[in-house]
Amino acid sequence: MFKIQTFNAIAAAGLNQFPRELYEVASEIQHPDAILVRSANLHSVTIPSTVKAIGRAGAGVNNIPVADLTKRGIPVFNTPGANANAVRELVIAGMLLASRHICHAWNYVNQLQNSADLNKEIEQNKNQFVGFELMGKTLGIIGLGSVGVKVANAAINLGMNVVGYDPTISVSRAWELSSDVKQAHNLDDLLMEADFISFHVPLNDATKNMINSSRLQLMKNNVVILNFARDGIIEHDALTSALNEKKVLAYVTDFPSVELKNHPNVISLPHLGASTKEAEENCAVMIAKQMRQFLENGSIANSVNFPAIDVSPINGGARLAIVNENIPNMVAQISSCLATANINITSLLNKSLDYIAYTVIDINNDINDAVINEIKAIHGVMQLRVLKSIHETLF
Repeated sequence: MFKIQTFNAIAAAGLNQFPRELYEVASEIQHPDAILVRSANLHSVTIPSTVKAIGRAGAGVNNIPVADLTKRGIPVFNTPGANANAVRELVIAGMLLASRHICHAWNYVNQLQNSADLNKEIEQNKNQFVGFELMGKTLGIIGLGSVGVKVANAAINLGMNVVGYDPTISVSRAWELSSDVKQAHNLDDLLMEADFISFHVPLNDATKNMINSSRLQLMKNNVVILNFARDGIIEHDALTSALNEKKVLAYVTDFPSVELKNHPNVISLPHLGASTKEAEENCAVMIAKQMRQFLENGSIANSVNFPAIDVSPINGGARLAIVNENIPNMVAQISSCLATANINITSLLNKSLDYIAYTVIDINNDINDAVINEIKAIHGVMQLRVLKSIHETLF
């Protein structure tokens, strides 16, 4: 029986992926095998020693202590692309909110007094909300992952010119991208060309405060900046100055801040990017399936700190799923332990990512505790699981 602890309300469509005869899922659970989380902050949480994996029903993992978990040999999974459509639609909505002054216009109408002259007053004052159309404008997209590509293609369909910048774009994302999207050779070139700038990058050392006062001055006058990626990408003080100087027409963000939320030209949304029923279900189902594949078969897909490895369901015998430091001679030492115990290897896969290596070994017979402990004692071995087929687990 696998035990899954949830730290947020995970959509039922995802939880239903765990068969009750094989899994116990609850928010209050002792000695969990895995943790599922959405936005809960795990940095201040003591992760039990029994935890073998953590799954984030979403793309960003800033709320998870990934580095510490990697040192413990614990993979962290996420769900890239599961909420991409929801974010794409919100980015398009953000451009419309800014270009047509919709929030200011809405507030104006709500503040009007009820009177017989209401329509007359509106007709006299509506000129202050004259906006501009998206068609023909240039959208610069920084980061062409699952969300960035979808935003780019949607903007092309709206008649916009799109320029994208992503030096690490994957082959699969490049195939999805419209051929009409222009490539920017560097970030500064994009900033100088775009009327709208949308960010779709993670927050890390390379992207923190990547937009500062000098880069803001490179932008066109009356540029619209959209941040549906992460807070911390844009330097707040520099942005406030650019807004006050009318350099930036509007800032639309999904990450409200004390410094910016009350500025008249800032539209702050309460982190709604993935807040649709469809996105929450997509994320929940995706993370549940990935977690099941890992716990039951040892497969790894969409891990932010482990190599990807795809293995078939276990068919007789046993499977060893071993996490170890990425150092020489590890596989040879493990194989030697099995050979000494007269255990035959029927299949072996080994992959590495940075200083983590992951090895999946199928053997044709059972393995006793003495051999297991011998492998665990090898210098550099961090985790070892012995997996059996689901049929054997159930019966």
